[in-house]
Amino acid sequence: MALAVTCGTATTLPAQAQIGSERYAAIVTDARSGNVLIAASPDEQRYPASLTKMMTVYLAFEALRDGRVTLDTPIRVSGNSASMAPSRLGLTSGMTLTVEEAILALVTKSANDAASALGEFLGGGSEDRFAQIMTMKARALGMTRTTFRNASGLPDLDQVTTARDMALLGRRLMIDFPERYSFFSTPHFVFRGRTHWNHNRLLQEYDGADGIKTGYVNDSGFNLVASAQRDGVRLIAAVFGGQTGRERDRHMMALLDQGFGQMGVAVAARRAPTFLAAAQATSLRGRHVLAAAHAAPLRAARRTAVAAAAAKPEVRPARAAMSAARPSLLRTVGTRTTLRPAARIEQGDSDGRAVVRPMARPAKAAAPAARPHRRTR
Repeated sequence: MALAVTCGTATTLPAQAQIGSERYAAIVTDARSGNVLIAASPDEQRYPASLTKMMTVYLAFEALRDGRVTLDTPIRVSGNSASMAPSRLGLTSGMTLTVEEAILALVTKSANDAASALGEFLGGGSEDRFAQIMTMKARALGMTRTTFRNASGLPDLDQVTTARDMALLGRRLMIDFPERYSFFSTPHFVFRGRTHWNHNRLLQEYDGADGIKTGYVNDSGFNLVASAQRDGVRLIAAVFGGQTGRERDRHMMALLDQGFGQMGVAVAARRAPTFLAAAQATSLRGRHVLAAAHAAPLRAARRTAVAAAAAKPEVRPARAAMSAARPSLLRTVGTRTTLRPAARIEQGDSDGRAVVRPMARPAKAAAPAARPHRRTR
C-alpha cells in the first residue's frame, strides 16, 4: 500500500505486518500547521469504536469551559447506562460519579457505562440527543464524514468516521482545551478502590507520546489516535484496522518515526514493550520499565512478524464459513433494525489478557445472515 506524502511522492508503508485489510486507514499530521505528512485511505469511512469517546470528552471540556458544569458536578447513573457492554467501570443504576471521574474513566479504562452516563447527562437525559449534538459539533469542527450515534463507540452501522476526521478532532482537543489536554496522558485512574490503567501503551513505549485514545470493536479492528512531541515538533496520527493491539501500536510508532523523519527530527531509540504487570509495578511518577528481552530492533521484529504471518493460513477453516456469511464493512442500511447485537462486543484492548482477534472478512461478502455468538470481554 502506498502512502500519499506532502511532497507528492509515494513510499511504502512501514511495519505493515497484517495491516492492509479493507478496514485499514492511516494519517499523520503536523499538529502546528495541520499539514498532512502521511496518508493512506484517510477519507474512507471506518467504524470509530472507542475513538468516539474523544468527542464525548470534547463536549465535556466545552461544558466545563462554559461553566455549565464543574469537575465535581455529580452524574446519576441510569439503568440504561449501567447496562452497557464492556469495557465497563462497573457502575450500577442509581450510583453517582463526578464529571471528573467520568472523564478519567473514558480516557483510561474506556468505560462504556461511564461514557453513556456522561452523554445522558450532557444531553439533558438522552444519549440519542447527545449523539446529535456530537454530530453537529463534528460538522462545526470540519469533520465532514463523521456521524455519531452514541457516546461510547459501541457498534452502530450508522456511526462512522475517517482517519482524517479523527486526527482533526485530536488536534482540536489540544488547541481548544490546552489546559485539559493532559487528561489524555493519565497513566491510571482509581475508582472506589480499583485501579484502571490507560489502554494506550504508547504512553510507556514511545518517547514523546502524551495521548490520545485507543479503540476496538469486532468490525473496526484495533484503532488508535496518538500524539507525540519531539524537539518542538508535535505530530498527531490516526490508525484504523489493526489485527491486534500490538500490531497497531508498532505500526503507529513506525508511522510517527517516519513523520518525525520528514520533519527533520531524529528518531529516538525504541523503548521495549511494557506489559501490564510491569506497568503496575511502575512508579506513578512516570518512570518506565524496560524489558531487555524485548529490545530487538524494530526492523528485525517486522521481519519476524511477516515471516510468521506468511507461515499461517489467512483464515482458519473453522471460521471460513462464518466469514462468508458476514456483510461488508460499511453496507448501506435504511433502518436501525439491522444493527449488530451488542453481545458481540470486545472492547478494551490492554487489560493484560489475551485478546480475541476479530474474524477475517472476505473481500465480497454474501447477503447478511444471522451472526454467530462469541464471548465478550
